Amino acid sequence: MASKSFHCNQKSFTLSITLLSLSLIIFVLFSRSNYNIIDAFKHNPPPSNQRFRNLDLLQEEINSKKEIKIGLVNINSNEEIQYQLPGSVVSTVHVRFDRVSKKRKWEDFFPFRIDENQQNCPEIPMPALEKYQDLDVVVAKLPCKGWSGKSGMRDVFMLQVNLVVANILVESGWVTPEVKRAVYAVFVGSCGPMQEIFRCEDLLRKVEDHRVYKPELRRLKQTMLMPPGSCQLAQPYGETGKEAWRYHSADHERLKMLKYSAFQQKEAYATVLHTSEDYVCGAVALAQSIIRTNSTRDLILLHDENITPEFLVGLKAAGWDTRLINGIRSPFADKDSFNEWNFSPLRIWMLTWYDKVVFIDADVLVFNNIDWLFVFPQLSAAPNDKTLFNSGVMVIEPSLCVFEDLMVKVLEMDSYNGSYQGWLNEVFTWWHRLPSQVNFLKDFEGEDGRRQEKILDEISVLHFLGLKPWMCYRDYDCNWDKEGMLRFASDKAHEKWWQVYDEMPETLQPYCGLTEHMNWRLKKWRWIARSLKQPDEHWKIGVTDPRQYNLGA
Repeated sequence: MASKSFHCNQKSFTLSITLLSLSLIIFVLFSRSNYNIIDAFKHNPPPSNQRFRNLDLLQEEINSKKEIKIGLVNINSNEEIQYQLPGSVVSTVHVRFDRVSKKRKWEDFFPFRIDENQQNCPEIPMPALEKYQDLDVVVAKLPCKGWSGKSGMRDVFMLQVNLVVANILVESGWVTPEVKRAVYAVFVGSCGPMQEIFRCEDLLRKVEDHRVYKPELRRLKQTMLMPPGSCQLAQPYGETGKEAWRYHSADHERLKMLKYSAFQQKEAYATVLHTSEDYVCGAVALAQSIIRTNSTRDLILLHDENITPEFLVGLKAAGWDTRLINGIRSPFADKDSFNEWNFSPLRIWMLTWYDKVVFIDADVLVFNNIDWLFVFPQLSAAPNDKTLFNSGVMVIEPSLCVFEDLMVKVLEMDSYNGSYQGWLNEVFTWWHRLPSQVNFLKDFEGEDGRRQEKILDEISVLHFLGLKPWMCYRDYDCNWDKEGMLRFASDKAHEKWWQVYDEMPETLQPYCGLTEHMNWRLKKWRWIARSLKQPDEHWKIGVTDPRQYNLGA
């Protein structure tokens, strides 16, 4: 008797979800009011008298089919439930797939280190997609249990449910690269779907814990061709599973893809300066390094009011298009601390006149052309440690609704270490791995000198961790003078930065001068290193840097 009651309740639950989901889609498609993104966050359910009266119109919207076919994902039932509405126009089918092993952890899909020449990812089972090519709507119940909203969702089964829905939508809606039909997703659950897969731009309606999406299929298909995690590199022209990567525009040839990216999309490199002018020199060198690679993309620099007109002149002369912004305060920082405004880089999502932006920190140099990064989707980055990415080089897609969502999450979500990068990793848990050579972190702990030399000759982008080259004497890397910074010390890396300095126009070099305080600090560190008789003996090197004789205030 208990078993029979369970099946009845299960059947009733499935029926109610399907009816409500269909009602939401009907309401969205045929409401006569002007819809905008703010409406997506209203919680007013459609009037009950509108729930069924437009059903015939919905049929016409979905290719004039006699029947609307709905796929059910993660809705427990042992039988396919058919139910009748006026005209018998709706049918449902349960999407069958093997659940990913409970032994699989997030770390299995997002390992810290991989062999970039021999990559392998664990399997996430997918349904037999050819069985679900004619669905109009996919309804999925999300496994939200245990998620508080304070930290990012790192649940392998949640990832599987999202990937199942996305792959079915692509299979059903993608007829040819030129022909696509409208398909819809309805997610049931307080946590909502993964924003890295289902974009807020595609959200049509939110009613309580139901969300209706009409995905843009080209973007969704591109995303589905990415690996399931950072266990594999995101290869723009390689193989992902059985299907080669294709940037889906007019056709699938690499040349057309590059033309689409270069001429149809508007793209830019961006950096952000805030709080002080300490990184102006770094931004000048960064712009010059990008220009030296013959990049064809725009250079955008966002800055707050702390960057004075004198330094803005140098930044513009270096190649940046400068834009004034209001800083964004970190909820984790103390007032007047050095990192109080380090959430200001979120403003890059407001650059909506660009389709893609590659954000680069101002303590980075580019040595080879990396315009090919614009092929990758949001959020693509190189690894940092554990399951996390480094935010020093990121591919993002500007969007006002993403920016608004991020601003809400600034107040809701924690950072694993109190930093902006830590917080961003909680927001974007499903990211795409770029090769480490496009954001090589200057951290040589445990590496011998010969290995350092080889690495530095091969990389395209160098991220200067520790004390910055322009804050040192040019004679040697001043990280050698501080015991706690030795892991960041590299004379070869130091020389590479100063080569860019030497090749920039002489009119830009004064923006990299030393101040009296910087010079005093360097002398103090040298004195301490000499007193401790640091074994590397860099403190014995005579200082010839001419900047020490022309100090700023």
